[in-house]
Amino acid sequence: MPVHVIDNLSTVAPAQWDALVPGNQPFLRHAFLSALEDSGSLGPRSGWRAEHVLHYENDQLVAALPAYRKWHSYGEYVFDHGWADACRRAGIAYYPKLLVAVPFSPVGGSRILSATPQGGMELLSELPAYLQSEGLSSAHVNFTDPAADALLESQPGWLQRFGCQFHWHNRGYRDFQDFLDALSSRKRKQMRKEREQVAGQGIEFEWLEGAQMSEVLWDFVYACYSNTYEIRGQAPYLTREFFSLLAERMPESIRVVIALQGSRPVAMAFSLIGDDSFYGRYWGCLAEFDRLHFETCFYQGMDYAIAHGLQRFDAGAQGEHKLIRGFEPQITRSWHYLMHPGLKDAVSEFLEQERVGVLAYADEARSALPYRQTE
Repeated sequence: MPVHVIDNLSTVAPAQWDALVPGNQPFLRHAFLSALEDSGSLGPRSGWRAEHVLHYENDQLVAALPAYRKWHSYGEYVFDHGWADACRRAGIAYYPKLLVAVPFSPVGGSRILSATPQGGMELLSELPAYLQSEGLSSAHVNFTDPAADALLESQPGWLQRFGCQFHWHNRGYRDFQDFLDALSSRKRKQMRKEREQVAGQGIEFEWLEGAQMSEVLWDFVYACYSNTYEIRGQAPYLTREFFSLLAERMPESIRVVIALQGSRPVAMAFSLIGDDSFYGRYWGCLAEFDRLHFETCFYQGMDYAIAHGLQRFDAGAQGEHKLIRGFEPQITRSWHYLMHPGLKDAVSEFLEQERVGVLAYADEARSALPYRQTE
């Protein structure tokens, strides 16, 4: 089965692409991925080039990989900079490489989109020949779901890598106080105090769906978002146009919470919802307030998830500050196909050692969760 590769998702009918995405996974929808491309967030200047791998039967799309050719390792959240450095020292070209992932977001989900498992297996089996013909050093499939794990495990040559994120689970809580009651006394007092500190600074919150957002509000959202990068001396990944395009194409999935002091907006958090999950993605503030980050990014999201019956809150990468607020360790997986035999052997050995450390870290993190011990 020869692969068919496109560099612009607009050449695929949205209905055909979305038909391959199981459930409601907003980050994999045609609307989301095409907005990244059409807004200029992806492109030659960014070091990301769309290179979606497709298979058609009788003019019907039956399998696809949301894939990108990369000339660097930024915006991936599965860190292989060390592998690239080792290649450079050894005189091996590590870039360009092929990445199957959601750009700029460490969100788990489907990666091998196929009407049948057989279609996915056939698509994967053609990848090594494609890498060889294109001079690509490797293929990487990040933040996979169990279905993708099973397919990749069945294919020769793929190396599995473990990581750890922190997700909050709504265990049928009636309200935020019900969640607090599940915590140890000390942690319960800490969270209550943090929320009181924010309220004491005159901060209130307003939730908006995509259809309720004006261009003026999107200007504010983008100012907050870009400021988060600029204060670290970095350029934001996303363009301003991305947010307008997303609001136009999938407003029903967007949730924005605005923090206001009086009538003045001072901070925001941008999220998406899908199936039973709430995905906190971007945050930013234009003034400094004590504990505002925790309230805007975590406690407001918990409130929303409880009120709307959402079972899981994925607040993005990094973790210890989430752990002590009830976010539980979650093992993530990625898969890597390396063309150079020596590099593959070295990475395989590294991953075996790393996996032990990741699992030990997750176990240790579970012991530090703030929940009350039950008999």
